[in-house]
Amino acid sequence: MNLSRIVERWGDVQPDRVAIRFRDEAWTWAHLRGRVDHATARLASIGVQPGDRVAWLGYNHPEMLAILFALARVGAMLVPLNFRLAVPELRSILEHAEAAVLVAEPDLYKPAHELAAALPLLKMVGLRDAPGDWFQWEGAPRAGFTPKLRGDDASPALIVYTSGTTGKPKGAVHTQSALLWNAANSVYTHDLTHADHVLNPLPMFHVGGLSIQSLPVLVVGGTLTIHPRFDPSLWLQDVARLRPTLSLLVPATMKAVVEHPAFASTDLSSLRMLNSGSSTIPESLIRPFHERGIPVGQVYGTTETGPISIVLRAAHAVRKVGSTGKPALHCEARLVDEQGNDVPRGTVGEIWVRGLNLMQGYWRDPDNPSFRDGWFHTGDLARIDEEGDWWVVGRSKDMIISGGENVYPAELENILADCPDIAEAAVFGAPDPKWGEVAVAAVVPREGRSIDEADVRALFEGRIARYKHPRRIVFMETLPRNAMGKVQKFELRRQFGEPA
Repeated sequence: MNLSRIVERWGDVQPDRVAIRFRDEAWTWAHLRGRVDHATARLASIGVQPGDRVAWLGYNHPEMLAILFALARVGAMLVPLNFRLAVPELRSILEHAEAAVLVAEPDLYKPAHELAAALPLLKMVGLRDAPGDWFQWEGAPRAGFTPKLRGDDASPALIVYTSGTTGKPKGAVHTQSALLWNAANSVYTHDLTHADHVLNPLPMFHVGGLSIQSLPVLVVGGTLTIHPRFDPSLWLQDVARLRPTLSLLVPATMKAVVEHPAFASTDLSSLRMLNSGSSTIPESLIRPFHERGIPVGQVYGTTETGPISIVLRAAHAVRKVGSTGKPALHCEARLVDEQGNDVPRGTVGEIWVRGLNLMQGYWRDPDNPSFRDGWFHTGDLARIDEEGDWWVVGRSKDMIISGGENVYPAELENILADCPDIAEAAVFGAPDPKWGEVAVAAVVPREGRSIDEADVRALFEGRIARYKHPRRIVFMETLPRNAMGKVQKFELRRQFGEPA
């Protein structure tokens, strides 16, 4: 089944129901179908062929979704770009993806101009008020144009470049079928129906913002509200005003919402569940929502896995705080040792994932060793408790081996997160001549609070074994993060990785 059939079918069944809300606009299903038809015609006029890559440089916008559905018809691929990247980084992705077309929003015309100058073969398209030598997105299709369905469920539809917690990004290729199977996992995760209304404030250039709730709620015929960029004030305002049933936040955005002055007084009662993902979630961020009667689920996954792989559903969210739950309905997961053998329950191992929701592979890197025999080797570490629930403890590259003992940064970070004097913190390993490695805690003090090294060290006394305590404390104004709120520990190791 072609992905675009979703819009066509719901456009027939419920043409007047709202499909997407954006700013002051309300796109009905009939209007969304019309925009997909328009996008199909404009892409044809530009000369987009099956297999081509079309990049999007913009904030969250319903037109990006219309382009995704139109490209599915063509059998071509969308490459959403992280607008926060520098021009050289964007150029590197466009060159690696061998993109034929770049569609840009007006607010990002400046970097788009620089990209056009560096990549003269790239066809430039302006969403509105495009420069004279660019293609105009708005315009009449050529006479007699009839859309042709040239893609199918096996066609690659999306290349998402990894957010780069470990270095150079890679392009994960997702087929139309994978997007639909991921949506099926979302239906299971959220008990999702066409009656649901999702509020999405997260960037759709990442699978978290695009594929955990946004695309799935459209698949089931529900309503999606999109924010161009995350704004905690706007999120709180729209939860109260528009009454969504579901939303997704990551730790950094959860923190901004919980600490907002309006959090306590905002009516959040329409939310039957809040989901979170992207990394381990401190209990201190979950607790305020549970106190308001809103269960906080969790989604474990990666860009490569669709991302929905292991999920904590609403029914178990309060009882299993901190867990990421069990494998999703249409997904398999294993915990293995360094030899690839399954580890017993209670033992830490690497997460391997397999399922129809996974990527087809990395673009121009078919032999990458992290994807073998259908299993994606995530590099993330977890353990399984006696009830079969999974607990993520960090990345294998982040694990610290100090004096022969394993130290998992997430355990230390959860302790730091509970301190009211600390705004944010991260723990990473640094070389040490005596112990091999030692834990280093990077701490950002909360504004207006005072905390010193002795105070930080005291937090660990009596709570975890002495060998796990951080041997160094460094204070920072902010932590380096990627677009989904994950701390870039390779940057911390680069800055502070030398022995003291």
